[in-house]
Amino acid sequence: MSSLTFKPRRRGGKWPTRLAWLAVILLIVAALLMGGAGPAYRLDLVSLSTSFAWLRQGAHLLIGAGAVGLVALVVAMICRRWRVALVGTLVIVAGASLVALPAQLMQLARSVPPIHDITTDLENPPAFETLAAAREATPNAVAYPGEATARQQRAGYPRLGPLTLDASLGEVRAAAEATARERGWEIAAVEPRRIEATAITRWFGFRDDVVIRLTEMDDGVRVDMRSASRVGKSDLGTNAARIQAFLEALARRVDGGSAP
Repeated sequence: MSSLTFKPRRRGGKWPTRLAWLAVILLIVAALLMGGAGPAYRLDLVSLSTSFAWLRQGAHLLIGAGAVGLVALVVAMICRRWRVALVGTLVIVAGASLVALPAQLMQLARSVPPIHDITTDLENPPAFETLAAAREATPNAVAYPGEATARQQRAGYPRLGPLTLDASLGEVRAAAEATARERGWEIAAVEPRRIEATAITRWFGFRDDVVIRLTEMDDGVRVDMRSASRVGKSDLGTNAARIQAFLEALARRVDGGSAP
């Protein structure tokens, strides 16, 4: 006579596991959409509007993944399914970490002026010459946008200004070129009193153009800069940060300099 051995039915059945798997799948799809939005645009696989749509869709899926992960966690705790509870917890933590990026970008967008063309000389901004043709083929203008943009820059970046260096013109030009190359910028032109270059952002590969103007003064060489995005209305503070970081690095490279 044989005896049959029955495995006890797990509390909650398959539903806790199914909820956990659904949360994981939503998290993976969201991560792929958000992580791939920038590289896909950079490789010309999708348009800019499509890549931004991927970011929005990914953020929505992250919220969904977090909600499902929370439900899975609660159900698992009630059913004492500790492995499933762990999965739900990990999904919630991972989702919160990923959603922090778009949240930070939204907060940054509200904290900086919605402009994309920044200069240290608001009265006479350095002009693009060598890069003018490249900029003409893009949405944003070649010429500086004007007083409305200048007014917003004064309010948003009141301390941004030119740098005066106690060195010769040749020394400053060489140091400025070396600093630009050190940052990986594509050098378009190096002239006695000006340098033009293009900086490429890491994630989306946005191309922002930079012009550096050198002017001999009684107390040294004045360095003015202009950094302007080719696409987009707001640069999220990227161009102002680029100018400030460049001038600080240039001042360190040239003895006697002080950043604004």
